[in-house]
Amino acid sequence: MNRLKINEVEALVGITKKNIRFYEAEGLLTPRRNSENGYRDYGEAEVAALRQIKLMRKLGVPLEEIRKMQSGVHTVGDGMRRHLVSLERDRENLEQAIRLCGGLTDCSARLEDLDAENLLTRMEAMEQEGTTFQNKQRSDIRIRYVAPLVIAGTMTALLAGLMALLVWVFLLDPVDGLPLPLLLISLAVLLLVAGGVLAALIQRLREIGKGEIDDAKDY
Repeated sequence: MNRLKINEVEALVGITKKNIRFYEAEGLLTPRRNSENGYRDYGEAEVAALRQIKLMRKLGVPLEEIRKMQSGVHTVGDGMRRHLVSLERDRENLEQAIRLCGGLTDCSARLEDLDAENLLTRMEAMEQEGTTFQNKQRSDIRIRYVAPLVIAGTMTALLAGLMALLVWVFLLDPVDGLPLPLLLISLAVLLLVAGGVLAALIQRLREIGKGEIDDAKDY
């Protein structure tokens, strides 16, 4: 197989470029770079790996379990046995939810008249017994916010420290030290960089808020 570009892989495997990049970021795919243009090249091994990932994700296998199977820590059988336990637990939880929803199918009350407090009390009692309901209020999106916030905070702190250092050097010896024009230019450049970091952070948070990576988890 000739080396392929990401657009060709997208069409061949049926995985979006966004998903491919996501799996690369997760370390599940490591295409080599073309020495001439710096672009990623994909070959038979990468296409096969993406098909394996797509299969596992369609079965609901977590990324960490796929990573362990890729590394040889777990065989396919090991991964499936572990995943089957999770599926069985999910089925029990789903059956509980089905029974609860089924009991409400004959409810003729409007939502505003529904005794939600009583139902929530019942659900909480079931949760104490081990049932887990799908809670659409919860999302691991908070985890996705952590990385950009930490990176942006670190960069901002470094830039602020560098600006403070420049000012300190200037104040230490205003006459023979760093010239004032150079200081002002340096501070202006650092402020622009800090503004860029902030703008990138805001854009990233907006993308996360829109569920940018959610489609990668459809597999």
